[in-house]
Formats: sequence, C-alpha cells, structure tokens
Amino acid sequence: MDKILIVEDEQDIAELIKVNLQELPVQVEHCLTGELALEKIEKHDYKLVILDVMLPGISGLDVCRKVRESKPEQVIIMLTSRDSEIDRVLGLELGADDYMAKPFSVRELQARIRTQLRRIHLTIEKNTQLKSLSAPEQYLTLGQLQIDNLTHRTLLAGKELDLTSTEFDLLLYLASHPEQVFSREQLLSSVWGYHHSGYEHTVNSHINRLRNKVEKNVNKPEIVQTVWGVGYKLSKQGVAA
Repeated sequence: MDKILIVEDEQDIAELIKVNLQELPVQVEHCLTGELALEKIEKHDYKLVILDVMLPGISGLDVCRKVRESKPEQVIIMLTSRDSEIDRVLGLELGADDYMAKPFSVRELQARIRTQLRRIHLTIEKNTQLKSLSAPEQYLTLGQLQIDNLTHRTLLAGKELDLTSTEFDLLLYLASHPEQVFSREQLLSSVWGYHHSGYEHTVNSHINRLRNKVEKNVNKPEIVQTVWGVGYKLSKQGVAA
C-alpha cells in the first residue's frame, strides 16, 4: 500500500485530508513540524508528501529544498495560502511537483493525489518493462542529450543532470517529440495528467527549473525554447550544439 506523509501544523486541516484520503488505497502518516518531516522522509519511503508552506520552525519551503538535496525523486505537493503567490512560485522553483492553494477543494486534492500516484506507478511499470527490452528501446539519444528511461540518468554533453522526477518526465516528453510545440495546457495534461486549467503556472516554473539545468544561458535558451503565443519545444539544433 502506498504511504503518504502529510506535513501540516493545523490539526483540523490535517484531519480533513486524512479523512478524505480514506477513499484511496493509501496509508497516511501525519507530522506537525518540518523537523519531524525531514526525519521521517529520511527514514521511510513515501510515495507522496503533502507539505504545508507555513510551518513552525523549519518552513515547508526549507523542507522542500532539503528533501530535493537528498531525495530528488520524492514527489511533493505543497499547500499554500490562496493569496500567497510568492510561496507558490518559490515552492515550485525549489522543486515541488505541484501545489494546492488553501482553501482547496477536497475532491480536487484527491484527484491530484490520484494523478501523482498513477504517474509514479506508470513509471515503475515502464521501468519493469524496460528491463526486458533491448538497449535502443531503453535509451533516447538526441544530439548531445542522452536519456536512460530505466535509471532516469540523463546526460547532456557528457555531464549528468540532477533532475527531479517531474523535470525528468517533462524533458523526456519534449525530447520524445523534438521540434513539436506544446502549449502549457497540453504539457499539463500530458506530463502531469491534469485535464483542467488554472495551474499552468506549474508548467512555467518547471520549464524555468529545467532551463536552469540544461541551458548555457537561461536568458537565451537554445534547447528548451519558447514559441511566443503558442508554447514550448525542444530544439534539435540546441541539443546538437
């Protein structure tokens, strides 16, 4: 059974989430502080962490940053205040896979969690299948970009990229369709699995994070390019340079 950790200092909100997650086949744990969250995440394997930004002591943003240093593959959904755009931006820039703004719809949170768990299990299933496949099917090579579907190891010009699970999925999707332009809505649907609008900023932040790791000059991106008025694409010429 999948384990989920809720990091929330407001007991009533944590209980609300726990009660509504009973409909899902998951095991839920809860802690009140960022310090305890870091201890738990280090010792246990959680499929998903639901992390509040405003915590006593270590903030959720600091927890997110520290977790990304030790477990870059850990999936994190951050909870932010409705009027705190800066927290959402910082959370995504620090490595959160997604965010929910308080007050949030419980049904939407359930849908987000289902989607993230489905992504995780699809990745596990794909990796199991890849173990029996030949090398050409396991690897994607495009210019100087090399992506190992099985190990999630990614090299660019011989240098290994330190990607989160969502960054990897985003890069793999773009690299699998080089030169094809995708809108934010299309990427949100194809990479995150969300079929509703309103969270396109998630895509923007992940594109920015990805560029920080693959571009020589983030102000003049050559690999992950913006097609103004349309969306984003991965340039064959960019990865060949």
